[in-house]
Amino acid sequence: MGCLQPPEDDVARPTAESSDAQAAPRDLPTLTREQTHNKFSRDIEPRLRVPSGTTVRFETEEATDGQLTPDSTAEDLLTVDFDRVHPLTGPVFVEGAEPGDVLKVTLERVEAGGWGWNGILPGFSYLADEFTEPYLRTYEFDPDDPDVRFLDGVRVPLRPFPGVIAVAPDTSERLNTIPPRANGGNMDDKDLTEGAIVYLPVFVPGALFSIGDGHAAQGDGEVCGTAIEIPMTVEAKLEVIKGGRSIKEPQYEHAGYYAVTAFGTDLDQAGRKATRYMLDYLVEDRGLDRTEAYALASVAADLKIAEVVDLPHMLVTMKIPKDIFVRE
Repeated sequence: MGCLQPPEDDVARPTAESSDAQAAPRDLPTLTREQTHNKFSRDIEPRLRVPSGTTVRFETEEATDGQLTPDSTAEDLLTVDFDRVHPLTGPVFVEGAEPGDVLKVTLERVEAGGWGWNGILPGFSYLADEFTEPYLRTYEFDPDDPDVRFLDGVRVPLRPFPGVIAVAPDTSERLNTIPPRANGGNMDDKDLTEGAIVYLPVFVPGALFSIGDGHAAQGDGEVCGTAIEIPMTVEAKLEVIKGGRSIKEPQYEHAGYYAVTAFGTDLDQAGRKATRYMLDYLVEDRGLDRTEAYALASVAADLKIAEVVDLPHMLVTMKIPKDIFVRE
């Protein structure tokens, strides 16, 4: 079967010049922070309908949908209504997308809002039995500073990305957005930053794409349960790929590497699935036989924990550098 797209070395990449050109506001179809939902279902009506190849601007709210503000305190975490968590901007109906296709999502611009928060919600973290008291820290961002001050003497680089990026699953049930699934969802993968190209399997006509849960910075695992949670603006190009390699779960790439993702109820299950998906990529896109692919993955690919707190699922990725594939 064909590749998801042309060989990666031939893919046009954002440059400093093109990024500067995009700094000026563009006249794009836009969805605002008020045009949201917080469940996954094929029955959620689209907010926008666009042809394949359209770039859409998404304005997103922070993860609690405005329940926390820059003036909030740790006690406010105890009254957060989880039924409002993850306001996702969308869905967008992409014309021509059908089940079995792949939706290619190019994150052309990802911009953090002016503030964010990081907290520990009792009962929701990797070490929930050890950290039982609420904790909250809020931040204001200086647009000229690439870092955020966590504490005196501790600065964290800002790398904004959407924690949730997804299409609709083929169900009329309204699914909770907390765990990652085959449709994407709450992947919380810190590498889905500006310039990433994300591939999502399509399950329903129009794909019904949504995005949200902005993060300004996050470590692999997101162990305390939250990143620096932010409002965010994303400009994403949505393209339908037909007749290419089919995928079961999301995959993505940057200029330097290709990555697959896999969810599971534990890290072992997710890691095994991710390894198999990488072998599929190496066989179908790079022309290796499966034994060669397995050996190459062992010497050149990296398994990475993306998140461990969005139960009942965890997410593992495997990435492989592109520069090992030389043209001779």
